[in-house]
Amino acid sequence: MMQGGGKYTTIDSQQLQGSVPAVPDPPPVTVKFTDSNLQTFPPSQAQGKITGGSRPPRDADDSFSKPASGSSDEPQQGGWLRNFAIATYKPYFDVDTSDVLERIIDSLFPFRGTFNEKTSTNPDLYGPFWICTTLIFVAASMGTFVTYVAHKLKDQKWDYDINLVTWSAGLFYGYVTIIPLCLYVILKYFSVPAGLVQLFCLYGYSLFVFIPALCLSIVPLDIFRWVIAGVAGFMSATFVALNLRAHIKSAGERWFFIVAGIFLLQLALAVVLKIYLFTVSV
Repeated sequence: MMQGGGKYTTIDSQQLQGSVPAVPDPPPVTVKFTDSNLQTFPPSQAQGKITGGSRPPRDADDSFSKPASGSSDEPQQGGWLRNFAIATYKPYFDVDTSDVLERIIDSLFPFRGTFNEKTSTNPDLYGPFWICTTLIFVAASMGTFVTYVAHKLKDQKWDYDINLVTWSAGLFYGYVTIIPLCLYVILKYFSVPAGLVQLFCLYGYSLFVFIPALCLSIVPLDIFRWVIAGVAGFMSATFVALNLRAHIKSAGERWFFIVAGIFLLQLALAVVLKIYLFTVSV
């Protein structure tokens, strides 16, 4: 306040209107973090031999089994477009030498009837493809060699027949593709659980027995060739029929006719091979 003489005295701050009281600084805020209870999951079981999630699942009721979910190679396309992606078929080639050899040995012991059980979770197309390719090469090479020797012994001109290769390729590739497709449709009609890839695998390995049979056809005895063709055809037909019998029994009373048709069709293949491939003259 101003007193006489023009001097100012102290101002009582509490008597001033509109004054703002001083705001003290807030206390520091302490942030506490609680320990998180994260559940630790065990790693998924390794499947396949190429990637952890690349083993195909059970192929019981699907035309083409899908790769396991979570696989890094799973195709991004949906629907039918995934059938044109390489990653869709990669799991069916995920086998090593020991797997292929084990399945080939099983095909040479047809009365076991355990091939489908062993390959139900991981049917492959690698073995069937190379078995058919080897059959084509053996059939063409054996036929060519025998006819070459026959012409040389008779001092005749020899010409290579390329039709032997194309005919063999059409026979083996066509048989191992068309027959499983037709059988798959028939089994689906009778509501029998069957997988198309599993049928490809079974029929592909069933043809392996014809490889040594073709090699033995070089013996210039027609009766011996008939015996070899008959034994090979019986083993192949028994291998396919016995492995499919347990699944086809669910079709009811008609299962016997289906199995009998499968057996006879495989024997017919052996007869065709004898007539067109095993019949060579020296």
